[in-house]
Amino acid sequence: MSNKPTELEIFLFDLRGYIVLKNALSAAEVADLNAGLDAIPPLKKGEWYGYVHGHSFGPKDGLNYQQIYEAGAPFEKLIDHPAWIEKVKHFVGGEGTFDYNHGPLFIDENFANFRDPGEAIGIHSGGHTHTKRTQFHHVNGKFHCGQINILMALSNMGPGDGTTMVIPGSHKSNYGHPHLAGHTIGEGGSVDGIEGAVEVHMEPGDALLFVDALCHGSGRRTNPGVRRTIVYRYGPSWGNFRHGYQASPELVARLTPERRQIVQPQRLLPREPQVAAS
Repeated sequence: MSNKPTELEIFLFDLRGYIVLKNALSAAEVADLNAGLDAIPPLKKGEWYGYVHGHSFGPKDGLNYQQIYEAGAPFEKLIDHPAWIEKVKHFVGGEGTFDYNHGPLFIDENFANFRDPGEAIGIHSGGHTHTKRTQFHHVNGKFHCGQINILMALSNMGPGDGTTMVIPGSHKSNYGHPHLAGHTIGEGGSVDGIEGAVEVHMEPGDALLFVDALCHGSGRRTNPGVRRTIVYRYGPSWGNFRHGYQASPELVARLTPERRQIVQPQRLLPREPQVAAS
């Protein structure tokens, strides 16, 4: 069964910059992922557990477990999960080009995020920045997006849950929102109160597919408990890791060829220095 985007999904993605994939993960998959996260000893920023790294973008946006695909089989399955991989390929683009000969995709960042009450991530991105890494383009009937994100809900994402918020259509904007001051990611802000922003409500197992050029962030969590999400960021195969990580040799060795192609699309050519014959 093909899971390529439907005509409606293509229309909505082009219009809004995002689509919601309902029930992308089964209840069993959500349970396995949560159990996998629970098996990791609590990390602080800068600490390692195997090849998983504690990280945060700022002091009030929660803790990330970077390189989460190193945490075992449930996380490896997400690399080319059938609920979204064909859609991601379509929106990143590259089929029929030289780049496609090397596989069209590369995951430049993957992490689990834990967000406690009082925490949020400020608004960031937007088409007006023209950032090459995250850009949105549609040319000659094909999408060419620098980064497509899959944000998976492992806990409820409703009112008060610190839910992801977006400004629909802002991936095409030519102007920055005039009310960003105090709400941005570098200021410890949230997206709460920004006109035009909407909450994307999801249940555990739902996934949000969006182009990173979309202006996005989250509301501040006010409910008790911890917000849990996983994010995999896909771009063209010629990309590089955002934070300087590398896939471990152990992970690369045990992946299927299809997953290995996404995790490590380019392999260094082994060679010894040679002296030209005189």
